[in-house]
Amino acid sequence: MIKVCNHLGTIGVSGKYLRTLISATVQSCFGVAGMNSYGALQEVDSMIKKQSSANKGVIIRQNNNRLIIDLHITVTYGVNVKAITDSISHKVGYVLTEQAGVDVESVNVYVDEIVN
Repeated sequence: MIKVCNHLGTIGVSGKYLRTLISATVQSCFGVAGMNSYGALQEVDSMIKKQSSANKGVIIRQNNNRLIIDLHITVTYGVNVKAITDSISHKVGYVLTEQAGVDVESVNVYVDEIVN
């Protein structure tokens, strides 16, 4: 549970909801081939729980009342990587602010793989 204080009061948002919302937003962007597991914990979770891609590659941290999002993605060969990462960063920040009501400090996009 992520708790955020704003002008409406204290809002509690499920981490699973945020990861699912972020993952769906990222995968809807042009040129994104998928999300990648990051770190041993996500890798083990995905093997044991047969986890869907909704939780893969999304790391959420909180700094005061603002979120810091780290995304690990695979992109399609031949697309402009800078344009994709900028688009994802902007779109994820917008969706989280509009749909979840949380402020975003930064969205860091890491391209782990490029596929055909």
